[in-house]
Amino acid sequence: MSRISEFLVGLLFGLGLILSGMTDPAKVQGFLDLAGAWDPSLAFVMGGAIAVGFFAYALARRRTMAVFGGAMHLPKATQIDRRLVLGSLTFGAGWGLAGFCPGPGVVSMAAGEPKAAVFVLAMVVGMTVFELAERMGRPGALNAR
Repeated sequence: MSRISEFLVGLLFGLGLILSGMTDPAKVQGFLDLAGAWDPSLAFVMGGAIAVGFFAYALARRRTMAVFGGAMHLPKATQIDRRLVLGSLTFGAGWGLAGFCPGPGVVSMAAGEPKAAVFVLAMVVGMTVFELAERMGRPGALNAR
């Protein structure tokens, strides 16, 4: 039952990305072009996502178990540190240059968009390089997982 619900939630998320225009790089780049032909429509999509996430997170914090019985694993970090800022800047630069972020990139790739496939491949390579660098930078990290 858990896998079916995961699939259905993912499918709903993907459909929402398509309907909102988040899978269209031109629309995303138009939203990010504050000095040119700015398209504010994605601000409403983000606002809706933030509102849903705010209430869902508030509800999740009061629960000890997930809906289908698994343990709740909520983030514990609360500090804004160098890694968070650099990661956010990297994410924003990639989003602005490519017009994709991870979710819409995967959805667009599944829909057959070649640019999205290149983006997802580059994203996976970047994540792999980061993980390897992290492991090399921490003694004993290779055995910790």
